[in-house]
Amino acid sequence: MKIDWKHVDIKDLAAIVVETFRKKNIDVLLVGGACISMYTHNKYISGALDFISHAALKEISEALQEIGFQRESSRHFMRDDCPFFIEFVSPPAAVGSEPIHSKNEINTKYGRIVLLTPTDTVKDRLAAYYHWNDPQALEQATMVAEAQKVDLKEVRRWSLREGFKEKYDSFIVKLRR
Repeated sequence: MKIDWKHVDIKDLAAIVVETFRKKNIDVLLVGGACISMYTHNKYISGALDFISHAALKEISEALQEIGFQRESSRHFMRDDCPFFIEFVSPPAAVGSEPIHSKNEINTKYGRIVLLTPTDTVKDRLAAYYHWNDPQALEQATMVAEAQKVDLKEVRRWSLREGFKEKYDSFIVKLRR
């Protein structure tokens, strides 16, 4: 299948990357802003695809070179004709102080994407709001919770465990508006 790299959308690129790694028996998990883009149907647009993998950076680099992405810095990969860059963040996959135990899968014409669940995506964005007072992260968490089925009991449990009841309450007030 021919890929129009200049106009590839974030979902298709994620699938291309995941399938490239799957062929090499390398597990990757999509996290961060790209998950928000997918779960909000591009109401939020991310310029990066963040992945987590336990593979060595050398293996990651070699796999991405096969689809034309070159290493630009320690964990950033770019392709001149692609509007997105790819970043590998350090494992393990976690939201706040809790490891990620479940993941979601989305099928596309280019293959399957393995990514955070909508609930863990909300928790990930709330972690940025809780720990760094990032108002954009609160907005992103709200957008995902409005667009997807999210386990708010789990988000509450996690928020209380993280020690952020008041900020969780702010999230719920914003969500109910």
